[in-house]
This record gives sequence, C-alpha cells and structure tokens, in this order.
Amino acid sequence: MTKVLLVEDDLALSDVLVFTLRRAGFEASPVYDGEAALHAWESQAPDLLLLDLNLPKLDGLSVCRRIRAGSGPQAAIPIIILSVRSADESIVTGLEVGADDYIVKPFSPTQLVARIRAVLRRANVPAVAGSLNVSGLTLERSRSQVQVGAAEPVRLTPLEVKLLETLMIHAGQVMTVDLLINAVWGQDQGDRAMLKQLVYRLRSKLENGASRPIPIETIPGVGYVLNVQAA
Repeated sequence: MTKVLLVEDDLALSDVLVFTLRRAGFEASPVYDGEAALHAWESQAPDLLLLDLNLPKLDGLSVCRRIRAGSGPQAAIPIIILSVRSADESIVTGLEVGADDYIVKPFSPTQLVARIRAVLRRANVPAVAGSLNVSGLTLERSRSQVQVGAAEPVRLTPLEVKLLETLMIHAGQVMTVDLLINAVWGQDQGDRAMLKQLVYRLRSKLENGASRPIPIETIPGVGYVLNVQAA
C-alpha cells in the first residue's frame, strides 16, 4: 500500500485529509509540524509527502529544501505542497525548492486524490537496464542519477530524470514547451512555469562541479534543446 506522509497543523483539516486518503486506498500518517515531518520522513520512508507551508517549528519550504538537499532515494520523494497562498510568486517558490506539485486551498477530495495519483505515476521511473550516454553525460535511469564527465554522480528527482532523458534522446533537436510538458507530466498536467523551474533545477545540478557548462539552451518562444552530439 502506498504510504503518504501528511504534514498539516490544522487538526480538523488533517483528520479530513487522513480520512480522504485512507478511503482512496492510501496508508496515511499525519504529523503536525516541520521537525516531526523530517523525523517521519527519515523513519517511515513514505512514498509521497503532502506538505503544508505554514507549519510550527519549521516551515514547509524549509522542510522541502532539507529533504532535497539529502542523499539517497528518499531525497527524491514526490512532494506536493498544500497552501492557501495562491500568488504566482508563492507557487514558483514552492516548485523552485523542489516540490513536484502545488495545490491551493481549498480543494476538493477528488482533486487531491487525482493530483496525488498523477504525481505518483510521474514518479514511477522504471528500472531500465543499462544507461543513456550523450557526449559527456551518463544518465543511470534505474538509479535516478546522472554523471557529468568524470565528476561524482548527481542524484535527480523523478521529474528531473524524465526531463533529462527526453532532452538526451532528442539531443540537438529543439523540443517545444508543450512536448516537454507532455513528456514529463503528461497531458493537461504541467505548465510553463513548472517546466521553467524544472529546467532551472536540472541545469543547476548538471553545472555544479562540471568542468564545462551543460548547454541546455532556451529557445525563446519555442522551448529547449540539449546542444551536444549523441554518443
């Protein structure tokens, strides 16, 4: 059974969400502050994290940052932020620190369950034998990591794996925004802001410690291209 860790300090809402999740077939465990969230994330190894932003002891953005800064498979856990903050700036910030989705309160139980299932589908990176190599980049899909030249391998989130895999398979070919959104999130799921933040995160990881820039080029008004020669 899929394990969902719910981090929500509103006890009444937490009870409703736990009931909703369990009725939908998930194993739901609630905690009520940021420090408890990190402890449960380490001790329970959940499959997905539902994370409120306004939390006691440690806010949700800080929790997300600490998780993404970790190592091992659990650092790539799918994270959905739940928040009353609906401004674009808040949504972009949440995605920028590593969240996979952002749901604005209030939301319906049906919407929540659908978004959870969509994120879990996207995060289910198949264990593919072997690796994908494109001029200086080696993507180990089964391990969710990429190696740039002789540098140490870098851990990727499931969404970052899908984005990089798509760009590597089509190296040298301009991929439109819509094509990349469909490849990473599926039809009618992601949007341009989410893709922009995902590209930024992937670029940052690839260029950290690399001897040369990894040319994921932005083509204004069109999309992105990985400017390397396929191996």
